[in-house]
Amino acid sequence: MASKTAAKDIITLRGSAAIVSEFFGYAANSILYNRAVYPEESFARVKKYGLPMLLTKDEGVKSFISNLNAQLSEWLEAGKLQRVVLVIMSMNTGEVLERWNFSIETDNEVVEKGVSREKSDKEIMREIQAIMRQIASSITYLPCLDEQCVFDVLAYTDTDVAVPFTWMESSDAKLIANPQMVKLHSFDTKIHKVNTLVSYKNDEEELDDEE
Repeated sequence: MASKTAAKDIITLRGSAAIVSEFFGYAANSILYNRAVYPEESFARVKKYGLPMLLTKDEGVKSFISNLNAQLSEWLEAGKLQRVVLVIMSMNTGEVLERWNFSIETDNEVVEKGVSREKSDKEIMREIQAIMRQIASSITYLPCLDEQCVFDVLAYTDTDVAVPFTWMESSDAKLIANPQMVKLHSFDTKIHKVNTLVSYKNDEEELDDEE
């Protein structure tokens, strides 16, 4: 009796780096929109991953994310990228309110030997869809950001990586004291696995201190 098997797609190191860096771009846009860092009217609707997504129309932010994607792709191909963190801060005080943490596990055999892996493109897309849906519903599990905010991106790489002139080496990890954390879904290209976690300022602790 014939059995139905899921078709597998060949995933190369370059292809995986492109998938992951593109994901970061769309995830960053979605976070900036859903956390109201920029006004709703400054985003345009597109379709990606089989979902309605939003992309910034702000030229400065577009350029920043485009340059970010290019650099992340280069580090991913080299197997040097460990983690990317999108930080949301108070514009007035600089206090860190949220950290969207994307940690990366890399199949070093692929990097060292140039072999490929197999996984269905549809399966990867379903995994990414699950993360994007969680970001889109973040208003249900994260506190409201009721002040004007700005964002920054931190990239954690192997220590032997030269810092590009467009980036700034920093010892400021922009941490949150005693944060609350929510673990989100992960996705895996079979070469790069991306684990997602958001941590945020615990306002309830401040209220307890005041009582």
